[in-house]
Amino acid sequence: MQRELEPEVMDTPDEAVAYDQMDHSGVNRRFVDDLLAAWGSIEGTVEVVDLGTGTALIPIELCRRDARVHVVAVDAAEHMLEVARANIARAGLADRIRLELADAKQQSAGAYDVVMSNSLVHHLSEPAMFFDRAVELLRPRGMLFVRDLFRAASEAEWHRLVDLYTVGESEHARQMFAESLRAALTVDEVRELVAARGFDSASVTATSDRHWTWVARAN
Repeated sequence: MQRELEPEVMDTPDEAVAYDQMDHSGVNRRFVDDLLAAWGSIEGTVEVVDLGTGTALIPIELCRRDARVHVVAVDAAEHMLEVARANIARAGLADRIRLELADAKQQSAGAYDVVMSNSLVHHLSEPAMFFDRAVELLRPRGMLFVRDLFRAASEAEWHRLVDLYTVGESEHARQMFAESLRAALTVDEVRELVAARGFDSASVTATSDRHWTWVARAN
């Protein structure tokens, strides 16, 4: 399948609400499970930046799991962050999750123990810029934990995945997922991007029938 781009920013109230109402709970729990397992022992406060946070569901899940985590949650979509703000307030985590309206590809350099991102890369027309920013934001020995969809190898596989993972969802949600699968990179394309930045291509693996994950440490 050829890559077919979708809009980089979903920034209407309807899109933000529709995204938030999709059932991400299982995927989000597994993301946090795998991130914590990769990080290992947590000592002291852990400063995390989440690039493309959407409605901040993963930062909320992560902060609920460990009280030492603080997150800067970045997104370029103002309406997503409006929903995120309400979610964070409802969870009682406004003191540990700070929202920032910014383009993740242009995020200024900072210093974080963990740079994480879930399901952002497939939105980007120039994903190389995202990988550059992610590396720049990392402290020495910090961890990169990035996960996204990968593009199906065939139309038949694309149809199978859409049918399998949108059961019970709205037609709009089904369309968003279908478009995201078409816009995604392949695992090999992601490996080429990380290798070009000095990381082992084997640090990118297929971690489900539709997701790749990049886990790496800074020098």
